[in-house]
Amino acid sequence: MDVTPETAGPGGPRAASITLEGISKRYPDGTEAVRELSLDITAGELVVLIGPSGCGKSTVLRMVNRLIEPTGGRILLDGEDVTRVDPVGLRRRIGYVIQNVGLFPHQTVSANVATVPQLLGWPRERRRQRVDELLELVGLDPAQFGRRYPHELSGGQRQRVGVARALAADPVVLLMDEPFSAVDPIVRTRLQEEFLRLQAEVRKTIVLVTHDLDEAVRLGDRIAVLSQGGHLEQYDTPAALLGAPATPFVREFVGADRGIRRLAVTPVTREAVEPLPASGVAELPAVALGGSAYDALGMLLTSAADRVVVTDGGRPVGVLSRTRLLELGSSDR
Repeated sequence: MDVTPETAGPGGPRAASITLEGISKRYPDGTEAVRELSLDITAGELVVLIGPSGCGKSTVLRMVNRLIEPTGGRILLDGEDVTRVDPVGLRRRIGYVIQNVGLFPHQTVSANVATVPQLLGWPRERRRQRVDELLELVGLDPAQFGRRYPHELSGGQRQRVGVARALAADPVVLLMDEPFSAVDPIVRTRLQEEFLRLQAEVRKTIVLVTHDLDEAVRLGDRIAVLSQGGHLEQYDTPAALLGAPATPFVREFVGADRGIRRLAVTPVTREAVEPLPASGVAELPAVALGGSAYDALGMLLTSAADRVVVTDGGRPVGVLSRTRLLELGSSDR
């Protein structure tokens, strides 16, 4: 499983599946951080680990790249047990992004991004091309930012460089431990938007740890809710998690406003719309078929209308009332 200059990089595999088979972490004092956790993550999927402090979510992340060694169970990348391979070679296959970025302060942005390709022995020109490609991918002009040092960047810019560095050797897995929590809310929202754009392009297998439910709902293909001891309470899509909490723990964790959160991941479908009224459609705010039910509710709350018109290719096909929208967010559906 070790990575060589010949197998790493753009020509290599783009993503890998991850299987956790009953993994555990028990410390010498008897503390059980994680107990027999099993999880399947599909290649190219973004899975979020979330739960209260001390539930073991960061421990799980670090066991995947063996910064922490599991005391039981198996961790498989595309079916191969990573606990039986060289950990240094393993980590060169896995990108890792942490909360405070961890850039080398004495190195330029370009040198930071090139860290792993340089360790792998990539030729200078190949490294330069890869650095420029990745800085452009994360929205930083290489000519403007490549020669800067980390202290010359904003928090959001440093986080982008951290993501670029993690992607430099085209890893099959990207691990992210609360990557956006150290920046202010406005920058955080922008970084999340950029990250979703980036993931749509690179399609990596990503495991992301967060304590923010809104972030989990916005970013995750699936969400794993953990309780103390790394116990898996529910593993589901955001819509299913918010719509049908599987346990009392999950119901309490997602909160009373889970219906509103659910609207953010609920598209407007033909099955949801009500018939067009005989008149007055032109005066109603409009949302496109497939658009967000949350956006539709927002239009109602900021207007005097009691319904929104739903369009398909610009043509009205039905309406949604406030009552119907709230039903879409109901946990009883």
